Amino acid sequence: MRAKDVMTTNVITVLEDTPVEEVARVLLTRRISAVPVIDLDEQVVGIVSEGDLVRRSETDEETRGAWWLERLADSDDQARSFAQARGRLAKDVMSTSVITADEDDSLAGIARTLEKHKIKRVPIVRQGKLVGIVSRANLLHGLAAVSSSGPEPSPPLAPSRVASPQTDDRSIRATIMNTIHNDLRVRSPINVIVMDGVVDLWGGVETEAQRQAVRVAAETAPNVKSVNDHLTVLPAALRMLLKNEASR
Repeated sequence: MRAKDVMTTNVITVLEDTPVEEVARVLLTRRISAVPVIDLDEQVVGIVSEGDLVRRSETDEETRGAWWLERLADSDDQARSFAQARGRLAKDVMSTSVITADEDDSLAGIARTLEKHKIKRVPIVRQGKLVGIVSRANLLHGLAAVSSSGPEPSPPLAPSRVASPQTDDRSIRATIMNTIHNDLRVRSPINVIVMDGVVDLWGGVETEAQRQAVRVAAETAPNVKSVNDHLTVLPAALRMLLKNEASR
């Protein structure tokens, strides 16, 4: 399996000029711990995590640090610290050294990237533009699907015009996700993993009726053999936040 088989495609993003308060609200309502920052060309320019916002809550004394450390610190580091502590926009608080991956990277490669850089998620880009994001949870969902269906088959020795199982699975996944996002207009985070025609649904929905609709969308998609429903209904307070966000 590759990054494109498990990545979340309806990625929540913010622009560079998004106010910090709005970024915090997005993290809360979407139940995510970080959000990519993009420019007007959809290029990834940074990422804002909960940690970036938590650091803003430090007192001026804590942020300023000891005088002897300031003298040793690089002036650029001091400038960045000041902007992160007092800035009002996403571009002021975001981390700019963003690690990204390609949609054709293997799950093993993604796992190594997360471990090497001590990060929880990695944006997936195509020619610099954001097309998805893979979190640790996405990896676990993919690995669980692989484990339940056995080892991934080896690729054919010679090119074939017959569609491979991986291609069929990706087509099934694309169909289901299109139905969820465009027809059902589900706003809550849902991920779809397909392995040999078996669909696993992960994430949260707003109501039991929505959960049933998502399951039916998966079951009625062409070439689906069976569906494993791991969805949960979100708490009432969080559902209210999502509704308020949609009405803004």
